[in-house]
Order: sequence, then C-alpha cells, then structure tokens
Amino acid sequence: MDHDLEIFPLLSYVIHHSDPASHAPPSLPIQQSLANRYPLLTNPHVISSLIESIPSTITQTLSVFGSLGPRPDPLSVSSARSKIAQIRETDSLSPEDAAKEEQVYATVIRLEEVHDGYEKQLRELDDELAKVYASAVDSLNGSDEVNEEVNEILKEAEDGGVVERIDLSDRQLKLLPEALGKIAGLVSLNLSRNDLKFLPDTISGLEKLEELDLSSNLLGSLPDSIGLLLNLRILNVTGNKLTSLPESITQCRSLVELDASFNNLTSLPANIGYGLLNLERLSVQLNKIRFFPNSICEMRSLRYLDAHMNEIHGLPIAIGRLTSLEVLNLSSNFSDLTELPDTISDLANLRELDLSNNQIRVLPDSFFRLEKLEKLNLDQNPLEFPPQEIASQSAEEVREFMRKRWEEMVEEEQVRSVIEAEKQQGGATGWLSWGSSIITNFISGSNHGGGANKPKDSFLDQLL
Repeated sequence: MDHDLEIFPLLSYVIHHSDPASHAPPSLPIQQSLANRYPLLTNPHVISSLIESIPSTITQTLSVFGSLGPRPDPLSVSSARSKIAQIRETDSLSPEDAAKEEQVYATVIRLEEVHDGYEKQLRELDDELAKVYASAVDSLNGSDEVNEEVNEILKEAEDGGVVERIDLSDRQLKLLPEALGKIAGLVSLNLSRNDLKFLPDTISGLEKLEELDLSSNLLGSLPDSIGLLLNLRILNVTGNKLTSLPESITQCRSLVELDASFNNLTSLPANIGYGLLNLERLSVQLNKIRFFPNSICEMRSLRYLDAHMNEIHGLPIAIGRLTSLEVLNLSSNFSDLTELPDTISDLANLRELDLSNNQIRVLPDSFFRLEKLEKLNLDQNPLEFPPQEIASQSAEEVREFMRKRWEEMVEEEQVRSVIEAEKQQGGATGWLSWGSSIITNFISGSNHGGGANKPKDSFLDQLL
C-alpha cells in the first residue's frame, strides 16, 4: 500500500478487500490499530457494507493521487510564497522575466494545493466509512440479518445435538454467523437462493461436509479456506457474481461435481486438473472463459463437461486424454470457436457432442474414430467439410462420411507415394506398380482373383 494512503487507514483497508489483486493491504501496525478501533471489521456483513459504500470514482481518484508524487514539505511551500511576494515587489525585472521566475515557485504552491484537495476528498471518505461501519454494526446488534432459525440450529449444536443436514435456502440471509463453522458433524449445507455476499473463513471448520449449495446468491468470491473441505463431493456456486475460483479449490480432491455456471468467470484455476482427479461433472456454462487450462486434460474421471455460452477460443491439444468423457457441450461460443484439435477423436467414450452456434468450418479428418458417438449437433456452423447436407444428418451418417473420406485420403496418399517412388527408381516401374496394386486392394478390402482361397504367402505378408 502506498505510504501516503495509510493516513486514511480504514479506506486503505476497505480498498484492499474490494480488489486484493490491485491494492496491497495496509501495514501490520495499521491493521492492528484498525482491529482495536473496529473489532467487527472482519464480519462479512460489515465489510460488505463498507465495500458497497465506496464510490465508483475511487479508482480514478487514487490513480491521480498516486501520480502526484511526494507532497512538498511546508518549508518549501512557505519559501515559495515568500519568493513570489518578493518578485512582485521588485522593479528590477521585466514583466516577462518576472512571470517566468514566478512560475517556478507557483508550481510548488499549485502542487501543494492539488495534494490538499485530494487528501481532503479521501479524508472525508475515510470519515464516511466510519459512519457506515457504525450503521452496519447496529444492524448486527439488532439481529436483523441473522434469522431466528439459524440461532436455533446453532443452539442445538452447542447443546450437543447431532446436526448433519441444514437447509437454509430461500431465507433472505445476508450473512452467516461464524459459529456455523463449528458444527463439525455437518454433512450437507444448503444456502441457495439467499442474499449472501461473503462466506466466513470459518466454513473450513466443517470437516465432514460433503455437499455445499451456494447457488443463486450474490457471492463475489469464495474464501481460500474452502480448500480445507477435504471431504466435499458436491459444490454448487451457480448464479453468483464470481470472477474467479480460488486456486485452493484444487485441494478439494474428493469433489465429483462442480457447478460454477452463470457467473463472470474468465478462467479456471491453472492447476484444477492436477487436484480434482476424481471430478466427474464440470459445469461452467454462461461465463466468459476464453481458454481451458492445460491441466484440465488430466481429469481422467471426467464424464460430463458443459462449457456452452462462453468465449472459448479452442481446446487444449491434449483434450483426447479425457477418455472417460461421455458428454461435451461447446455450443454457442459463436465467433470465438473456429476449429477443433485432431485429438478430439481420442475421446473413445464420447456419446454426446454439441458444437452448434460456432464458426467451425472443418471437422478433424479422424472424426470417424468417435465410434460411440450417438448425438451430434453441428447446427449454425459455416461447415465446408463435411458439407451441410451431411452435417445435418445423424451422428452415424456423419461418422460414416468421414470414415469413407479418410479411406480415400489414405489410398490417394499411397498412390502418390508409389508414383513418386517410380520416378525415383526409373526402370523398376513394373515391380512398384504391382506393389501399388496390392496395397490398394488391401486398403479397399477387395479380393481380386479369388485371393481369399489362396494359401497364405509369408513373403507377401512381410511386404505388406
């Protein structure tokens, strides 16, 4: 944090929490001072209220303030004012020279005035944040946000009762008490369709938690502590305001289902595939993802991947390693998705593939190898190969078309190779033409001359 900003301690703290990537935290002494003065500053509801109260112009204000450089010391400012007064009283300088000399000192005074103006704005904002803090704390003390049902659940757990499943969906909750993280035996927690903007870090205390539903809230981020939920199997965060998933989520190695659809994600954690080796379903549709991390190709257990309505520009070259994948939806990435890697043909268990509403012109030549493909949607693509009349047919017909095309390509290549060899060998054309005929017949499966009844020729086998 810029040293100058630390004269506004509460402001510097809130700005850091609003955008940790762009603003460093205040120094440790400042944080300790804030903790003493504002003991509930870490409460999710309180910090959320503080962040919301920051004007949208604060980024520009801070940018200008930071570009001003150090503030002139009082002695320099006082000296500059005296010099300007002396210049104006003397008659020994021409008006032009006097104006030039005065301008030098006027710059110092002007810089001081600009600093003073911006500091006044920031100081007023810092004071306003203190008022917002007081108001947020008052609402907590009035128990307006914590529903009575939550208190009853906490009391039951504190009294030694066994609480394994909690459903607090549709309760208009705006915050969760940190004590919720102390219900160690909790297995399932449903917090969907509320107004939550933050999760307390204490959620990491739910060591036995297997299912967590946070869908349809107002979450802007997930705490890093979520990576400590080592038994979590199902995580639903669809319908929030997430711009990223914490890298720590890769530590949730028991996850089998992750739904992060309908958010504002622009990417996935770089190591997601190395950590979530047991993941079977990944739903990230309706986001702004441009590329998949290469590590996603290590998810050997993945059976379902839905990434429609994103900005996908392409698939990793090693996508074929997802040999368990059965359903792949890449539809409606529109002008961003223009081609597929040849390795997509290695998805041996793929049953459903949706590529509609993209800009794909050509399918990979080896597409016919997707032997288990049952459903294929190629609508709304400017396909040139296969042609549109084939692309609109069933998966089996498209695959058969691509198979025949592949056989033709192989045969053409063999013929070209033979012709090239004949040119290089000169007189051995008869021998090479005979070899070409054998290769061609072998590829096409023909049995000219009753070859199927002839005894096996080991010499020819070696040649073939």
